[in-house]
Amino acid sequence: MPKAEYKLIADELAADIEAGRLRPGQRLLPQREFAFQRGIAPATASRVYMTLIRKGLITGEVGRGTFVRSGAPPRANIALVDPATGPVDLELNFPILESQVQDLGRALEQTLLPNNLAGALRPIGAKAASHVRETVAGFLKRGGWQPLGDQILVTGNGRQAIAASLNALLPAGSRIGVEALTYPVVLGIAERLKLELVPIEMDNEGIVPSKLAAIHRATPLKAVYLQTYLHNPLGVGMGLERRNKIASFLRDHDLPAIEDAIYSFLVDDPPLAALAPDQVILVDSLSKRIAPGLTLGMIVAAPRYQEKIEAALRSGAWTAGGFALSAALQLMSDGSAQRLQGKKRDDAAARQRLARTTLAGLEIVGDPRAYHLVLALPDTWRADEYVAAAFKRGVSTVGIDAFAVGAGHAPNAVRLALASPSIRELSGALATLRDLALFRPDRQDVG
Repeated sequence: MPKAEYKLIADELAADIEAGRLRPGQRLLPQREFAFQRGIAPATASRVYMTLIRKGLITGEVGRGTFVRSGAPPRANIALVDPATGPVDLELNFPILESQVQDLGRALEQTLLPNNLAGALRPIGAKAASHVRETVAGFLKRGGWQPLGDQILVTGNGRQAIAASLNALLPAGSRIGVEALTYPVVLGIAERLKLELVPIEMDNEGIVPSKLAAIHRATPLKAVYLQTYLHNPLGVGMGLERRNKIASFLRDHDLPAIEDAIYSFLVDDPPLAALAPDQVILVDSLSKRIAPGLTLGMIVAAPRYQEKIEAALRSGAWTAGGFALSAALQLMSDGSAQRLQGKKRDDAAARQRLARTTLAGLEIVGDPRAYHLVLALPDTWRADEYVAAAFKRGVSTVGIDAFAVGAGHAPNAVRLALASPSIRELSGALATLRDLALFRPDRQDVG
């Protein structure tokens, strides 16, 4: 099967970059000018640029243009998927507290008792037993909202919950609205499922309702994916009025939405699913709440979506593992998971205070309850150069362009994940980043 036109052009530009015909730091033509020069549609030019961004070869920033990357770190193509290799990882959030191994070890002793272990070793179907669903439903309650047990489905992890929901709702070629800056794994899932992601403009509360309405009116969407609280990467959250507007829009247009609640354990507010339960599929997991090595994906879905999602779980082999599920239920039932979440709230707030104190004088965006924040860079830096220079100094970070759905949506900034290092390591890394932002090194340091 011949390659699509945009892929051929992207391959050509990639070869020019590799051969040095396009130099690090060189600014590319604006997309419309590039389209005119090549005699292609603007939409094709946009796909060319986004393909090169995904490959880590170029970077696009709001108001500044699109540039060939300068000194990209070796992780450019796997950002936010695999653990970082730098001494201090501020790229991925793995909130594992020093005390939790001992605490969880004692709690999980019950799981290893012969009678309990026998059940944990059995396979789990797409629709878990009623006691499993009731336990998970009670665990997910917040802000006066609690899902019904009949709404619960479980998967191996949060990524599988997202993939199964998208696969169940959307046939290939469907248009799905997403925040202009979104969780990068969704980009990969959408590509594999052959879905068209449509970026929706954001403000300091997330998706702008009027922008969502305008896009849907121009060419109808099939669904929406969004994060309502502690948005990754921006850390913003929707107030009640914004949630009501989005919920009303979904109901009025009978439009399904997937609400990613991965960081919801750090807040008390009710989800969007509480306001539009017939439209919203909520997905969550234990990777942040407990640990990535002991995770479980959780889906809250209205009855109208249940059978389709169950079928997707079976066909995708995304059902939960018996031992992980048994361990998770033990931690939920005896209160260990809830106590750990409380400690993580305190930990996240403490790390935010440290970051804001150390980075005082620089522009920071984000919620003080979150495990991440956005550091806006001075005009003397481009984000890709800053990420490369930080990597050379032993600190792994990620530019906001890694979260961009379309070229030109990314501000000149980096996201800092605060959860993984020790407090001492975090303090030193933040000081390094502060000094780097304020005192730019020679160009050769980032080339």
